Amino acid sequence: MGQSGQSYRVHGLEARFMTGIDQIALSDRAKFVLDRLVRHYIDEGVPVGSRTLSRHPSLVLSSASIRNVMADLEECGLIKSPHTSSGRIPTVKGYRFFINRLLKSGPVDERSIQKFSGRFEGVADPASILASATEMLSQITSFAGILSTPDFDKACIRQIEFLKLSQKRVLAILVTKDGQVQNKVLSTDREYSNSELVEAANFFNEKYSAKSLSLVRRELLKLMKKDRRKMQKEMETAVRMAGQLFEQDDTVSEHVLISGESNLLSISDFAEADRLKELFETFRTKKILFDLLQNSISESGITIFIGEESGVEPLRDCSLISAPYKLDNQTVGVLGVIGPTRMQYEEVINTVDITAQIVSNALSMHGPA
Repeated sequence: MGQSGQSYRVHGLEARFMTGIDQIALSDRAKFVLDRLVRHYIDEGVPVGSRTLSRHPSLVLSSASIRNVMADLEECGLIKSPHTSSGRIPTVKGYRFFINRLLKSGPVDERSIQKFSGRFEGVADPASILASATEMLSQITSFAGILSTPDFDKACIRQIEFLKLSQKRVLAILVTKDGQVQNKVLSTDREYSNSELVEAANFFNEKYSAKSLSLVRRELLKLMKKDRRKMQKEMETAVRMAGQLFEQDDTVSEHVLISGESNLLSISDFAEADRLKELFETFRTKKILFDLLQNSISESGITIFIGEESGVEPLRDCSLISAPYKLDNQTVGVLGVIGPTRMQYEEVINTVDITAQIVSNALSMHGPA
């Protein structure tokens, strides 16, 4: 990520929405006009006319010449007129051309990394690191920070512990090798002594430590179907306790963290109440966002969905910029920012890029060996 002079990588699904964009050939003059128009629109939020562009100090063209260039850009589908005014705004296709061809990535600023890293001081456990990352993304960009947590089922077990809370309530604590922690209060049909719980935990750890959660869940399901009266006492207790802890959760809400979605309420681009309602319903359910992030988890760098490119109707006025984060050089999740299509792409891309690197470093540093 962040190699000097290298264009930001285009997501593999782009061709589905932007067929033919690679065949668009623009003159240097047209590229420069498009670049100035997109940047001006991002800054000001109003349609850009030829007279406005002619005032740019580095654009030595008459208004008439600029109008001709703008007509060519409109014919290519890169800009459009939102109403009868002479001003133009970028289309999704125009934003994509701007990002692919005109916006170049530079080396990541080490000072920025150090500055951002300061926000993680005192944050050690993986769950807090990930929560802090989404908060930082939303605070810096003033948009919504979003993150998919590591796939819990693929993680390997480090240890389990059972703690007595009351007569028929037990706290189960599961720790995975990548540092994830899952706690669950279990209801039991009888009271268990502390020694019984210790013996059950020891049995479980000896049998299942270093195995993946998905494998352990399958084995537990098989054991739970057997006659428990024939099991050893500690084995029966372990199966009974772990069976509750490993109950399959069909929701994905716990796998997506979102912070700062309320920031979008103050953005004029989201003024329509019905569209806001759809957007916030997507934030609430999280399923669509989880699937969208999962589409990017195999990518190695920045992924950018602009408007309709996501294939998600409630996000048609939004852009999603994301990057994978790693634990010990293995991708375990994706983080990013959701905001309006009219955003400062360079700044947001750099923020997402840096945050992914910081999170990767923090997880590798603080995660258990």
